[in-house]
Amino acid sequence: MSLLPLGLLSMVEDSLAWDGLTVQVRSEPRLRATIHRLVEVSSLEKGERAAWARFLVRGASQSLGILPASIDGLYRARARGDVPATWTTPAFNLRVLPFEAARAVFRAARKLDAGAFIFEIARVELDWTGQSLAEYATAVLAAAIAEGYRGAVFLQGDHFQASAKRARWEEKTALEALIREAVLAGFFNLDLDASTLVDLSHDRVLDQQFDNAILTASLVAFARSFQPEGISFSLGGEIGEVGGHVTTEEELHAFMHLFRRGLHALAGDLAGLSKVSIHTGSAHGGIVLPDGSFAPVNIAFDAIQRLGEVARQSYGMGGVVQHGASTLPLEYFPAFVRYGTLEVHLATAFMNTFFEHLPEEYLKAVQAWLDARYQHERRAEQSDAQFYAGVRMHALAPFKETFLRLPEEIRQAVMQDWETQFVDLMERLGCAGTRALVERWVNPRPVPFYLEDYWLEASKPAGESDLSG
Repeated sequence: MSLLPLGLLSMVEDSLAWDGLTVQVRSEPRLRATIHRLVEVSSLEKGERAAWARFLVRGASQSLGILPASIDGLYRARARGDVPATWTTPAFNLRVLPFEAARAVFRAARKLDAGAFIFEIARVELDWTGQSLAEYATAVLAAAIAEGYRGAVFLQGDHFQASAKRARWEEKTALEALIREAVLAGFFNLDLDASTLVDLSHDRVLDQQFDNAILTASLVAFARSFQPEGISFSLGGEIGEVGGHVTTEEELHAFMHLFRRGLHALAGDLAGLSKVSIHTGSAHGGIVLPDGSFAPVNIAFDAIQRLGEVARQSYGMGGVVQHGASTLPLEYFPAFVRYGTLEVHLATAFMNTFFEHLPEEYLKAVQAWLDARYQHERRAEQSDAQFYAGVRMHALAPFKETFLRLPEEIRQAVMQDWETQFVDLMERLGCAGTRALVERWVNPRPVPFYLEDYWLEASKPAGESDLSG
């Protein structure tokens, strides 16, 4: 471990100070104007400078009262009926330019006095985007600083998914390492997804859900062993892999029966799940038609309503989660609220907005790169629009620095359109005014964090932190 590298504090015009114990904010206005420079170091460098940049941002945010938090308290209150089910929490996957995108989210939240919204990133997206969990958290916390935001910030590990192709012990070990890395970076909300292990070859639903439920129980026990004092993580499970058949009530009961028995055997009387993800007819990324538009999708809102009631009344969870929603028609979103959806996950549409703003020369370079490397994934009947829509997430990591260095006017234009998207989605999901609910039911608190952890994480070879194998 080295001392604070020369030049990092001057990059933020000495708006920060480090006394060897704590990070202190000397000038918030100067910090808000310069914090993007630490984000760039975090995003583009490795080793000690990246570690220090992330550590300084975390320390500055904590000093200002911007605190990673768990949304569990609010979800449990909703399960008890202590708060009305008048909103659905949006969880935003910010795959590209996460600092700028998160700034747009905070601007939208400020306009609507919203507090119930989540920043998340999935296990596979770490590989697609060429970033670590700590890097993503740094971008979000720095965005809060830049926008003058205060209070709870919900960071979520999305689809911490088990691979059915690897040995179970190997996947369990990999997911435990990912959970630990997430918690150290401030992710106190985790979606633990072993739905890939559901085996529909069995006749009995209990047998189909066995591996999924038992691995989920093991991961919940492991995650809760890392909870900072006074914080209860929001943990989610998943019954069926998104893209399969609509989840049934029988599957929910079978999963929860096995999960609860497994968790009790492993850890006794330990808090279980805050929520559960079900399949309702959607697909990640939507279904792209030859002209690049999206095919209509019929969402099983009756399943959301029915299974959400079971989740709350029988198992004390806040409700059910809808994945793959960002490309759905906007008129669907108020229906999510009406039918009691607890949380919706949104990703692809924001990436699409970015590519719509990308200048032609950049877009051609991306497409040429994809043509050279992913033609083997192209089906004979696919149009260009379908092909590129299906694979362009793989270009995010190789073009990461190029995108970060786009001209300011382009990044500002994307931010403006993102802000419009976020305002529209938050309004339709009933998020306006939810800041008061968050302040009532969520108690964010400072937690210890250590430079050593950032140092170890930032010193890994590129691509190692996602553990995708």
